[in-house]
Amino acid sequence: MQMSDLVNFQDMALFVEVARQGSFSRASAHLAVPAATLSRRIGAMERAFGVRLFVRSTRRVELSEAGRRYFERCAHLVDEARLAQEALREVAERPGGHLRLSMPVDLGVHVLGPLLAEFARLYPGISFELDLSPRHADLLGEHVDIALRLGGVKGDQLVARRLGWVEQALFAAPAYLDARGRPAAPSELAGHDCIHLTGPQRQARWCLRNGEAAADVTVSGRFAVNNHGLMQVLAERGLGVAALTPALVREAIQSGRLSRVLPLWSMARLPIHAVTHSRLLSAGARALLDFLARRLDG
Repeated sequence: MQMSDLVNFQDMALFVEVARQGSFSRASAHLAVPAATLSRRIGAMERAFGVRLFVRSTRRVELSEAGRRYFERCAHLVDEARLAQEALREVAERPGGHLRLSMPVDLGVHVLGPLLAEFARLYPGISFELDLSPRHADLLGEHVDIALRLGGVKGDQLVARRLGWVEQALFAAPAYLDARGRPAAPSELAGHDCIHLTGPQRQARWCLRNGEAAADVTVSGRFAVNNHGLMQVLAERGLGVAALTPALVREAIQSGRLSRVLPLWSMARLPIHAVTHSRLLSAGARALLDFLARRLDG
């Protein structure tokens, strides 16, 4: 027998239900399938097999000998398939399992770490593997479920969801400001040592806003780095002005190690994106993304 000779599994399930109900009308009501459709599909099966599966009368429907033998063979298959689907649906709908996450170090330690702790208490059935690194992980090759990234997302094969924003403002050590003076306007930043993100140029363009007012300033400095934590360390040591996230440097501000520069002006917000390689996510992954979106964009 070739695969083309095998009956459609859905038709097999319809046959089993009619056999169990002993009636096309009762099977129709139970399956929410029109009785005419059931009769037509069963008739097609009988023509395909070349045998009668049911003996029909005006009052009831009974299995023929061939139908009885077929029912004995396939009823448990239909039941097992239904149980398998129910188990799969339960896994898909119940948050649980193991999540492998990738994120930048500072974002993970200072922003997402406290939120993940809260989420873990809400969902004790989920375990986590966290990779904190400035690099962009290979989601497929490294079996990463979710990558959390700051800024824009590139990659045609990736699915990105914005979860929220990270505010940015300018900070410097009081000792630096005492020695170099405190900028009174964005244009004065061009004359200061500015610690900026690594890029192809030795300069960076900072875009600042103050309500409706905007200013674009080209800045430069001795240090260009790709890690916000190192930016903070250098700024605290008096080596320049840095664009940092106020929430991440709150303790340094309170202790006096950093001071706000141009307090009426802020840098453009950085988006926080969740990146996956597919829109088909486990229940645990969906629950985590929804939780983070509520906390970060609230």
